[in-house]
Amino acid sequence: MSDLSLLAFIGVLSISCQWLAWRMKIPAILPLLLCGLVIGPGLGWLQPDDVFKDLLFPFVSLAVAVILFEGSLTLKVEEIRGHGRMVTHLVSIGMLVTWLSIMVAAKFLMGFGWDIAALFGALVVVTGPTVIMPMIRSIRPVQRLSNILRWEGIIIDPVGALLAVLVYEFIVASQDVAFMHAVQAFIKTIVVGFVLGWGAAKALGVALGRGWFPHYLQNVATLTIVLGVFALSNAVQHESGLLTVTVMGMVMANTRNLDMEEILEFKETLSVLLISALFIILAARLDFADFDALGMPAVFLLLIILFVVRPLSVWLSAIGTDLGFRDKLLLSWIAPRGIVAAAVSALFALKLEQSGWEGISGIVPLVFLVIMTTVVLQSLTAKPLARLLGLQEPPARGFLIFGANQMSRAIAKALQDHGVAVRLADTNWENIRQARMENLPVYFGNPASEHASNNIDFTGIGRLLVMSPYKQLNPLVAMYYQDWFGENKVHGLTSGEQDFRASHQLTPSYRDKLNLFGEGVTYSKLASLQFQGAKVKTTPITENFSFVDYKQQYGSRATPMFAIDGDERCFVFTSDKELQPQPGWQVIAMIAPEAEKKTSDE
Repeated sequence: MSDLSLLAFIGVLSISCQWLAWRMKIPAILPLLLCGLVIGPGLGWLQPDDVFKDLLFPFVSLAVAVILFEGSLTLKVEEIRGHGRMVTHLVSIGMLVTWLSIMVAAKFLMGFGWDIAALFGALVVVTGPTVIMPMIRSIRPVQRLSNILRWEGIIIDPVGALLAVLVYEFIVASQDVAFMHAVQAFIKTIVVGFVLGWGAAKALGVALGRGWFPHYLQNVATLTIVLGVFALSNAVQHESGLLTVTVMGMVMANTRNLDMEEILEFKETLSVLLISALFIILAARLDFADFDALGMPAVFLLLIILFVVRPLSVWLSAIGTDLGFRDKLLLSWIAPRGIVAAAVSALFALKLEQSGWEGISGIVPLVFLVIMTTVVLQSLTAKPLARLLGLQEPPARGFLIFGANQMSRAIAKALQDHGVAVRLADTNWENIRQARMENLPVYFGNPASEHASNNIDFTGIGRLLVMSPYKQLNPLVAMYYQDWFGENKVHGLTSGEQDFRASHQLTPSYRDKLNLFGEGVTYSKLASLQFQGAKVKTTPITENFSFVDYKQQYGSRATPMFAIDGDERCFVFTSDKELQPQPGWQVIAMIAPEAEKKTSDE
């Protein structure tokens, strides 16, 4: 197979692995790494060193620089403080305990030098949202634990990467020089990384904030500048580039009044086009003999990481919190390693091998072994454990509502009053601001994005209601969550326009979902009713007041929306399924003002 065919083949495999992970609801890193092992050491189809030759090292370096920059863009200092003492402890005390414990274990079990043991320990402290979020959605732990795991993954991704980079920089600085010279070189690297990273972030922030780049160039310009700063930093001080781009991302993430939404969404494209291919290539460079060479000491090290280090980290971090024994037990078992560990370990190994560093060859297969073991083992066992401990949420019957307009907020408030979980998402800041003032949980941005999937708390959420006026975005959001929640758990309000337009302008699949609240109920109709004074009202159905009586009393002046039965299950009125609420149920409907007046007169 020619080099050109191999490159195209890698691209096809990357997309296929991403699709498989999406269908199976598993972390994408797992099929990517397994695919690389199969076509590399397994079948011998791909030999990255022969295909890329001298370009392999620059390609991996630039890819890792992008990964670290994009990951650090998610770290906001206010979020560390805003998600509870347990999260703060896990990403500080817990991370240090994990690093030091694994370092000591690797030193004595694997025979690494203290430098390589410290680097290995720093590489495997990171979980990351790309692996933890699919696991949380599958396990469905109770909300307090879901929030802890989610925010630990989001925050420790860049913090752990920074730790790994600092350890690596010290190792490089200490190579073949006296200790004091090593300290001086390390300090110089730190100064260059922080000063250049801070300066570049501020300059780029000014350029983006003042609109010096046209909108269509902002993402590409940001990426190009990051790569340029990475190269410049390495030219100024050897091997300081990774620290520089990590600091650059963190500073930009914490710059006020700087809208990073577009750049964060650009990360999705990079994940598919660049990162996916990177992991296949990295895994293909491995050899099964490398895993055999690790021997039984690697097994003992894995057992220590799983059953000693993580529990120790959780128990120490939980001091001073109100977490119970069962909470800590479940948290102790969920810590899958992910993208940063794989990418950064491979890059550091490449660099240290080129420098003639001894004892580095075993670190990459060992990191990959930790990744695959934690992801597979914990994905298979965490859900039964959560169920056994009684820490699993009941079936997800709540609603993600796309649209935080006045009508959606009134509906969400009514559902919330009945104990139904709701989350509102909107791209309009004013709507989000109003929802927050009404104490409704919200997400600001496009809900059909990776950023949304990593940041929306989906605890108890299993259905989508599309109630926004955004005609171009509505189909995208509906189809995105159809694949996530299921075929019959996505409903949308019709605009009424599809009845007068050519049918090909709406796909049959999307058109079938425009059934919310019954035939002919449109967004405009409900918004108009509410403008005229209509209210969202709950009415109990009893033996003396049946649903038939309800319809006779209100007639067309009521638009039934939801029915809640005696077991507090919430059903949606749709045009393709007729609900018949029974005595003991409650009906939530929008009642026209004249209907309310007539009822009060009677």
